[in-house]
Amino acid sequence: MEMFISFDGRKKVNAEFNGQIIATDQPVQAGGDGSAPAPFTLFLASIGTCAGIYVKSFCDQRNISTDEISISQKMNYNYKSRLIDHIELKLHLPVSFPEKYKAAVINAVNLCAVKEHLKNPPDIEVNITTVD
Repeated sequence: MEMFISFDGRKKVNAEFNGQIIATDQPVQAGGDGSAPAPFTLFLASIGTCAGIYVKSFCDQRNISTDEISISQKMNYNYKSRLIDHIELKLHLPVSFPEKYKAAVINAVNLCAVKEHLKNPPDIEVNITTVD
């Protein structure tokens, strides 16, 4: 599995993976054009959207409509550590959502691959190679 990272002018950095380009940029106040999400924004969004795909799959398997289901994600920024130290995912379910599935849909969200990787982060190794 390999991703290719390239630079596209000013503060734009793109990732190419499986034939798709994921564009990033920095906000204007950080010297970018604000033309795409910042990398850290994508990281945070990956948590909520990963949870979302698990909710969607759970509901699809049970023929439960997701038209009235949403997720809100709140992050707490710790100014001392300069890191996000708490993330809350809140599932907004309609009153018609079956009571018997409420605990199970939370369990489904907890299977999210992004969340699992945060609990057991990979080692990240940085190397240099020179090109002609």
